[in-house]
Amino acid sequence: MTLISRASPSCRVLTDLTRCTIRRSGVCGLAKNAEASRMKETCVSFSSSSRYSAKISQLLHLDNAGIGIRRGRRSIVAASPPTEDAVVVTEPLTKEDLVGYLASGCKPKEKWRIGTEHEKFGFEFGTLHPMKYEQIAELLNSIAERFDWEKVMEGDYIIGLKQGKQSISLEPGGQFELSGAPLETLHQTCAEVNSHLYQVKAVAEEMGIGFLGIGFQPKWGLKDIPVMPKGRYEIMRNYMPKVGSLGLDMMFRTCTVQVNLDFSSEADMIRKFRAGLALQPIATALFANSPFTEGKPNGYLSMRSHIWTDTDNNRAGMLPFVFDDSFGFEQYVDYALDVPMYFVYRKKKYIDCAGMSFRDFLAGKLPCLPGELPTLNDWENHLTTIFPEVRLKRYLEMRGADGGPWRRLCALPAFWVGLLYDEDSLQNVLDMTADWTTGERQMLRNKVPKTGLKTPFRDGLLRHVAQDVLKLSKDGLERRGFKETGFLNEVAEVVRTGVTPAEKLLDMYHGKWRESVDPVFEELLY
Repeated sequence: MTLISRASPSCRVLTDLTRCTIRRSGVCGLAKNAEASRMKETCVSFSSSSRYSAKISQLLHLDNAGIGIRRGRRSIVAASPPTEDAVVVTEPLTKEDLVGYLASGCKPKEKWRIGTEHEKFGFEFGTLHPMKYEQIAELLNSIAERFDWEKVMEGDYIIGLKQGKQSISLEPGGQFELSGAPLETLHQTCAEVNSHLYQVKAVAEEMGIGFLGIGFQPKWGLKDIPVMPKGRYEIMRNYMPKVGSLGLDMMFRTCTVQVNLDFSSEADMIRKFRAGLALQPIATALFANSPFTEGKPNGYLSMRSHIWTDTDNNRAGMLPFVFDDSFGFEQYVDYALDVPMYFVYRKKKYIDCAGMSFRDFLAGKLPCLPGELPTLNDWENHLTTIFPEVRLKRYLEMRGADGGPWRRLCALPAFWVGLLYDEDSLQNVLDMTADWTTGERQMLRNKVPKTGLKTPFRDGLLRHVAQDVLKLSKDGLERRGFKETGFLNEVAEVVRTGVTPAEKLLDMYHGKWRESVDPVFEELLY
């Protein structure tokens, strides 16, 4: 739930946004025919005098790397509260502006990067209890002082750290998240993960604290989980039970690993979005790692994934409209406008607007801020409160995998980079999944959390599809030329045997662990 991910630097200045065809709405164009749309990526530029450029420049005060968002001399990064506005809005935002904001993520292939995020559970070695906020604060302060990170505060509370283009942030139940820098190769990504885990472990072990790589809290109930002192989460905690039965479990008891990837144009975004959605259940199966709840098997291989099916269906799911011929940036904006809001951030405070409409906000009719109009920062913040299996911001987020041990933190970005950053592999995925129906994709989404690679699909099992997909990913990585295929070894073993990580844990639970989940804290200790 990082507020501003590092995966995809925005175009450095809007007046030089050149990888998209502009139609009347001012964004990348998409031909109706899918094949034609792949060809239609002509280079044009926004006018430097356009009203749109002036508006979006309020938000995109970018540093030389095109990464940070600056307010005066202060750089705001992922771990911080939402950005506030650099200038006062003088003209109302239009839907065109919101569409253009997404389009501003287009960038040429040579500027595509890999951004990896992962979450983990901290626990006390002696008791296995979750870390308390006071322990987390001590840990953050010690990491900052020992390894030269800058502290991020919300009021008097330390809530994160930042260092260059990396950030550390806290999820609602104290899950510790690294949002990595935008990096060129998977070697850099895995080195970043290893460096982070070394730093955390060096400090945490002195405190009697360990970190667990798993998708769902295996031992403790909601009442045992500490609540982090972040205003955003208080609003979500009050709202979640109104819209689903498992939202609080999502907030306080899940961990994920995700990768954030770039696109060159609207047509490229659509192709990657569709491939990512179609194959997300395969990623869920390959990385399934959450079979325990409160000390017992819960009947699922990925409880984390199942939880999203009854968290808030207004803002989660498989987004079937992405496969419509008319889909593009504008259609995603229409979807996002209808996702109920959580909050607006003003004067370093979260204002509870839960359930209200961003469309009303555009019209100056938001009940929690009557007469006030939104900024692009408000739009950016709203986009972070939408949680589908693949999420669009100015890049695409692959969100279907459980958290896990460090080798899997490297394998997840490798899996998707091989599929989506290689043109041949991407086209092969689209060809393979072209006749999958909406019903079949949803069936996989519903059944995979329970049955994993053994889920029946057409004339075989999902495992057989995963074998083909893994080969496409490996081939794509080979063509990249960075010797990155070794990062797939962890998932290659899962595909070869058909046994998911969760099933291995269940075998140990019923065998040498003698029906206790406590050994998982050692088995999956970072």
